[in-house]
Amino acid sequence: MRMKKQFLKTYLFIFACGLAVVVSCKKYHAPAPEPMPAAVTPGPDTTGSLDIVMSNVVNGVPLVLGTQKYTNANSDTFIVNTYKYYFTNIRLTTSGGYAWSPAESYYLVDQSNPSSLILHVSGIPRASYSSIEFMIGVDKNRNTSGAQTGALDPANGMFWSWNTGYIMAKLEGTSPQSGDNYKKLTFHLGGFSGAFSVLRSVQLPFPNAAQVTETHKPQVNMNCDVAEWFKTPNTISFGTVYGVTTSNTNAKNIADNYADMFTITSVVN
Repeated sequence: MRMKKQFLKTYLFIFACGLAVVVSCKKYHAPAPEPMPAAVTPGPDTTGSLDIVMSNVVNGVPLVLGTQKYTNANSDTFIVNTYKYYFTNIRLTTSGGYAWSPAESYYLVDQSNPSSLILHVSGIPRASYSSIEFMIGVDKNRNTSGAQTGALDPANGMFWSWNTGYIMAKLEGTSPQSGDNYKKLTFHLGGFSGAFSVLRSVQLPFPNAAQVTETHKPQVNMNCDVAEWFKTPNTISFGTVYGVTTSNTNAKNIADNYADMFTITSVVN
């Protein structure tokens, strides 16, 4: 009997040691936790930049001011003399869901000013970004903040008055089909609140990730198609809609159209 008890104690001791080894092995081979998104904390050595290069086109054809004739969805022909719009409130997002926005991102794209077609975005936390969001127009806060400078300077010709705020997008030109006595086209689209607001938000995925590092600057190439102003969901006839210079239904309809005028053609790392 005494030998049996001793044997039982020895057996239990060996079993306990074996169980501890098994548990220890399981802990040792446990899968590693999922890695955190890369470099989401900005710092002096972990930020970079990217350039957004704008190409304004009409039905895929490069926009040339003053001479080139184009055709809208209503088969009206037209020439563009002036083309400007605000590109603001940029937000970059990684595939892991990390999002970053600069403290200030207000750009005025002006076809007559080549330097305005390259949007420099700096201070970006080092990461691999998969999409971009932005706004066409100037947000309500900046519309009601008084005199401003830079892209938002009223001297840029994109401001109505301190009551009605900024012109979010402007197109001027001519068309033989225009109902105007002088065959002019004048589209000054503004209005930042209410039923006729022309502010529009855009979200676009990148065709491939933009790899931002402190020493590497990706280039995002983007098209903006003027033809979208006049089609889908609202086909615009220049015979009846040729001058929009206030916040109204026509302005809203054109803004609904141009909400999808941007496409990303490539991301070059």
